[in-house]
Amino acid sequence: MPDQTEILILKAKKGDTIAFNKLVGGWYKRIYNFGYKYFSDHDQAMDITQKTFIAIHKNLVRLESPQKFKGWLYKIALNYCREEDRKQKKKWILPFVNFKTEKEEFVFNAYESDLDDPEKSFQKGELAELMAKALGKLNSDQRAVIIMKEYECLKFKEIAEVLNISENTVKSRLYYGLKSLKAILNKWNIKHQCYYF
Repeated sequence: MPDQTEILILKAKKGDTIAFNKLVGGWYKRIYNFGYKYFSDHDQAMDITQKTFIAIHKNLVRLESPQKFKGWLYKIALNYCREEDRKQKKKWILPFVNFKTEKEEFVFNAYESDLDDPEKSFQKGELAELMAKALGKLNSDQRAVIIMKEYECLKFKEIAEVLNISENTVKSRLYYGLKSLKAILNKWNIKHQCYYF
């Protein structure tokens, strides 16, 4: 039995505007969050999100199987992120403020929880900067896998489809990416036990 997303996709493919708008509403926050994690910039995240859903609108009829929508959606978003990254050639920044991220959590929630505790907020700000620097030292392949697996909660199979690689390669990139991250943090005398990995 098809889930709600699949039903909306089938209707949207037939030109149902309301169904398409509901589809966008259900995924907009996650794609924005993905773009924000990639660039740490609201405007760039908005731009990536807009481009992604414009592309989805234009090409939805070509999607053969509604079950592949999630991977297809992230593949388009990631391609626009990489395209923008090449254009800007700016340093990659990621606000790793809270490693305990729920599937549908919006990135700003991590900041809102510490508004009444300036010291804690300051410490998290410092942590975010250090993590951004550490993650900036990883290659883009490992970085993309870490975001999709640890933050977007994609399955290995879904990540493999997005990146056009095998599941074993995804696992390898995740393993070596986290291992490299630990090594960098250890080198900087930062105790990685307090983080997600």
